[in-house]
Amino acid sequence: MRVLSISDKVVPQLYEQDPRPIVGPVDLILSCGDVPFYYVDYLATTLQVPFYFVHGNHPMGANVTWPGRRPIPQGANVHARVVNYRGLLIAGLEGSRRYRPGAPFQYTEWEMGLHCAKLIPRLLWNRLVYGRYVDVLITHAPPRHIHDAEDRAHQGFVCFRWFMRLFRPRVLIHGHKHVYRQDEPRVTRFHQTTVINTYPYRVWDLEEVTGAAVGQTAPIPWRDFSAGSRREQAISDQSIREVTQE
Repeated sequence: MRVLSISDKVVPQLYEQDPRPIVGPVDLILSCGDVPFYYVDYLATTLQVPFYFVHGNHPMGANVTWPGRRPIPQGANVHARVVNYRGLLIAGLEGSRRYRPGAPFQYTEWEMGLHCAKLIPRLLWNRLVYGRYVDVLITHAPPRHIHDAEDRAHQGFVCFRWFMRLFRPRVLIHGHKHVYRQDEPRVTRFHQTTVINTYPYRVWDLEEVTGAAVGQTAPIPWRDFSAGSRREQAISDQSIREVTQE
């Protein structure tokens, strides 16, 4: 399962010319938000693959249709939902931490925790039927203390951390935090989950990222880390970190 994930920026090389020579063959597009729908539609149409998305913290293209474009496929928005695409279990959580009163797609920690809780019945069903809860969690904001920042607008959600500990998605992809430095981490291992900042786009393969194909259990052992401990280990020159802080 080869995935193109996008977030936060229209990349001219992908939109103003044929993206196929750049990204190669992909099976699916996942959008972490804050990109206009015409961009997602162009990529999906050109690459001839389906897409799923969550909204970012900016309400761009929040309408369900746009002039001269096809309607957004029903079910493409996976906020607080779980879908099964060719055996790949995908869940989504939109938006960012609230930093402006009344703004759409912005949530307090408590509100985002409630959105996480909405997923639990389907996750338990997945565990019963498929032997696992979820494969990929799409978010806009990052988890707290993983790829986030200290300003209010770019702080991540603590509830994403307990979600990863409890339900063990193989991959969490997010955007929101723009990356401008080569030494800034973009890929982090947290317990059994590989967290990827996909800004502005990234092509990745589920088997290469997690060591397991779709429908298989990832062979990453569960580790019981004591509260308050922390260890960050550089795994390769791809800026992959292993974070063990509870």
